[in-house]
Amino acid sequence: MNVQQILHTVDGISTWVGKAAAWLIIGLMTLVCVEVFKRYIMNMPTAWIFDASNMLYGSVFMLAGAYTLAQNAHVRGDFLYSSMRPRTQASLDLVLYIVFFLPGIAALIYAGYDYAALSWRIGEHSTVTANGPPIYHFKAVIPIAGALVMLQGLAEILRCIVCLKTGVWPSRLKDVSEIDVVEGQLAHSEYVDEETRKTAIARAQQIDETARQRGMGGDLQT
Repeated sequence: MNVQQILHTVDGISTWVGKAAAWLIIGLMTLVCVEVFKRYIMNMPTAWIFDASNMLYGSVFMLAGAYTLAQNAHVRGDFLYSSMRPRTQASLDLVLYIVFFLPGIAALIYAGYDYAALSWRIGEHSTVTANGPPIYHFKAVIPIAGALVMLQGLAEILRCIVCLKTGVWPSRLKDVSEIDVVEGQLAHSEYVDEETRKTAIARAQQIDETARQRGMGGDLQT
């Protein structure tokens, strides 16, 4: 297995977990809608739904962290970063990963494990509301999410090293993005002729690839 395959494998794991966690949004939306209906229409509020919605939202937020890192979609000072050469970007990223990312995520995993283990031992329930639901299973998400982010972070460090050697960012796994929506809209538009459509799509793809190469750490590949 070469370096690119390793990177894509880790990207694939992070992407799969992130997309699986995204389905929790449906449960979260359902709970909120049920609670709004019961509270304001039936005047029968349910205390545990508040805790459950917090746990679902927190799980989505944490489990999507590795996926977001795999897509290099975390917020950065792009007005400076995008003007740098790939090797300069990689050097800066590598320093920040080693100095801040690795110690921070390692601390999250270590503290999160103790936090979750204690919660499981005592069968912890929420104290935010009366008769709160169990939360030890939710706290177990903390070290799991931290481990996934750490795995993706190690892949990003490897990606930086490759870029320092080659001067080009290694590719990332492709996922649905705004450019795909634009292409779909243009493809089905009745008001744009074929030549204009092809030109617009090609130009949009060029802009998107340039932005990702300069500001998001590498081209995307399927």
